[in-house]
Amino acid sequence: MLSMLFLAQLIGPSLLVISASILTRRESMIPLIETMMQNPPLVFVLGIIHFICGLAIVLTQDPSGGLTLPLVLVLLGWWIVARGVLLIFLSQDALWALFDAMELNKYCYASSAAGFILGIYLTYAGFASSFGLSLPFG
Repeated sequence: MLSMLFLAQLIGPSLLVISASILTRRESMIPLIETMMQNPPLVFVLGIIHFICGLAIVLTQDPSGGLTLPLVLVLLGWWIVARGVLLIFLSQDALWALFDAMELNKYCYASSAAGFILGIYLTYAGFASSFGLSLPFG
């Protein structure tokens, strides 16, 4: 229970800040991502970090308890693991093809808004018990 609340308290506000930053500075974020992708060692290190962090989330959660928060955290953890594996194993050309297929220019607001909403949920769920509030969705 403590690791679940800790992860929600850690990931929730992080998603809020990062998503808000992307939503408010969209024009400068896409070139930033493109510049980062031109540095293969950086992409590889980011892949390792994603993989380890995602695996840590997955291994510390038990989604079989019937609660929504651990399930959300496990799904998020697997998403981060998958991103890490892609960053580690795909060639730079394949990553560029994937980047182009995602049409980040077109879906930047939608993906950032989804991250912002997930951040709101995780922040509320993580801090609700501290303030005597009930956890949302079980």
